Amino acid sequence: MLTIVGIKNCSTIKKTLTWLDENEQEYTFRDVKKEPLDESEIADLVKKVGLETLVNKRGMKWRTLELNKREVSDEELLELVFEHQTMIKRPVVLSGEAAMVGFDEEALESFIEYNEG
Repeated sequence: MLTIVGIKNCSTIKKTLTWLDENEQEYTFRDVKKEPLDESEIADLVKKVGLETLVNKRGMKWRTLELNKREVSDEELLELVFEHQTMIKRPVVLSGEAAMVGFDEEALESFIEYNEG
């Protein structure tokens, strides 16, 4: 079964969940505001998709922290992501050991077919 990680009021999450419902896909939803990822879960995501893919550099939190105005090491960025999980690009879609980030209908369909069989 899929696990969708994100924030409930995010428009991209809403689109993703609607698509999953319309395509009769079973999933669980994890709102990181209510149930944050722990450090090992974030580290695992970074290993699977990469830090650059995981972090939303166009989001509100990135701008409010003014991270676009300075150099940030990967270690510092990892700490910031753990502290401010709204910086995670949405959705994160998990299936077993596989992960994908972002909403694209064709990519999601392929991801599900490959990982859910």
